[in-house]
Amino acid sequence: MTKALSIFDTTLRDGTQGEGISLSADDKLKIAKKLDDLGVHYIEGGIPGSNNKDIEFFKRIREYKLNAKITAFGSTRRKDSLAESDPNLARIIDSGVSVATLVGKSWDFHVHTALQTSLEENLAMIYDSIAFLKRKGLEVIFDAEHFFDGYKKNPEYALSVMRKAEEAGADWLVMCDTNGGTMPHEVHDIVTVLKGQATSARVGIHTHNDCELAVANAISAVRAGAEQIQGTMNGYGERCGNANLCSVIPNLQLKLGYQVLEDEQLQQLTNTARYISEIANVYMPVNQPYVGSAAFAHKGGIHVSAILRDSRTYEHIAPELVGNRQRVLVSELAGQSNILSKAQQMGIQIDPERESTREVIGRIKELEHEGYQFEGADASLELLLREANGDLKELFVFESFKMLVEKIAGRPVTSEAFVKLKIDGASIFTAAEGNGPVNALDNALRKALITYYPGLQDIHLSDYKVRVLDDKDATASKVRVLIESGSFGNSWSTVGVSGNVIEASWEALVDSLRYALIGQAKREDYVAISSDSRGLVNH
Repeated sequence: MTKALSIFDTTLRDGTQGEGISLSADDKLKIAKKLDDLGVHYIEGGIPGSNNKDIEFFKRIREYKLNAKITAFGSTRRKDSLAESDPNLARIIDSGVSVATLVGKSWDFHVHTALQTSLEENLAMIYDSIAFLKRKGLEVIFDAEHFFDGYKKNPEYALSVMRKAEEAGADWLVMCDTNGGTMPHEVHDIVTVLKGQATSARVGIHTHNDCELAVANAISAVRAGAEQIQGTMNGYGERCGNANLCSVIPNLQLKLGYQVLEDEQLQQLTNTARYISEIANVYMPVNQPYVGSAAFAHKGGIHVSAILRDSRTYEHIAPELVGNRQRVLVSELAGQSNILSKAQQMGIQIDPERESTREVIGRIKELEHEGYQFEGADASLELLLREANGDLKELFVFESFKMLVEKIAGRPVTSEAFVKLKIDGASIFTAAEGNGPVNALDNALRKALITYYPGLQDIHLSDYKVRVLDDKDATASKVRVLIESGSFGNSWSTVGVSGNVIEASWEALVDSLRYALIGQAKREDYVAISSDSRGLVNH
């Protein structure tokens, strides 16, 4: 391993500047704890005094026993004033942090245009502010805003900014590609100059992703001598985001041999990324490198056949190194290898030589052609495989359902569902209301089954999605319904397809309950609905 690197996470500050991201103080505290567990070295909490959430965060974070250093962000003193009387610097000190991240101008254009002051006064602002915080006993990280743009326009002034910050006692000099427009080779060349000619201080890198190069630029800076990498989890940040630490960290550690995190901490990367995505309520792309759900997913039959022999054929690392896992997808591209691998994951013993195995592969391809998608509905897929393997028995016989949806002027819509079934030869007829037609149908179905299968009372529907498959037919288009259900920390997804959204929902609902009962029964006592009991042809 080469020398250790320092990870500076700014998800709680720079990340919250991303569109659609808003974190409460409680959210920030949860994320800070998760980042500390991951092993990042610095956590930038926000801007003290800028809003009530950040004030509360800095007050409450003092109670946490974290290994990471909590930092507060602020800017240099105002022009033509004293650092001792600057309210921004005072708030940093009052926040109780041991580390301050101070941003200052390094591009002469910004000094003249944004600050509207002289180049000499800007240098004085930087020196005075850093020296003041150092006298107060703080570690100071100086973020040179627009450093690369400034260097390309006026290299001597940009370097003089860094020298002045070092002279004032800054512990870190961080080069910021604030507009995100610098190329990797430029980053490498400029960092090399800074390290070789301008300073002996420790330097860091802060990149933005406006050219889809934030990760590449961060790595280029490290290879040129930078020792601290600033970024955010999942790449959150203003405009196109910041350097994504979920890619930066494993690239540096697994590909280039740098010491970043402990191996067991690196194995928490996927879980941390997904946890923060949930807290931030931001969709996490499935194809996000390293930590996305599709990062190690395989769909084509030839690929699957190869990875079953040796995963290195189509995986650049073992997914477990970053806490992810290999997934085999079943779709219209599936071959026998996909089915066998998926069945093995589910604990189903399938004989590749049996006719039923070939039939289920053909059936899956046919269903995919009709609009079903099993990549996100593993529970429905498992039911198909168990049916083909002869593992399932009849749970009930479906006879009919009816829906009543009524809207009266000035009143909310009411929904009522009527379900008729046969269980053990006895006719069961139930009715239930709901806050919508699908909820009413779900309530009526459970009401009919709960006496016979009381374990269903612990199951809840956690997500419901509808997608129009072909919009050319407008409201007559076929739809696909995906339902996510859960029980005691477990979750599973099922799918239904029809030209009628209620029928598609019914199909997905029934599959959800079938799967739930499989999970609650002993393997030799599996019971489930027969393949025609939902009133749906051939499925």
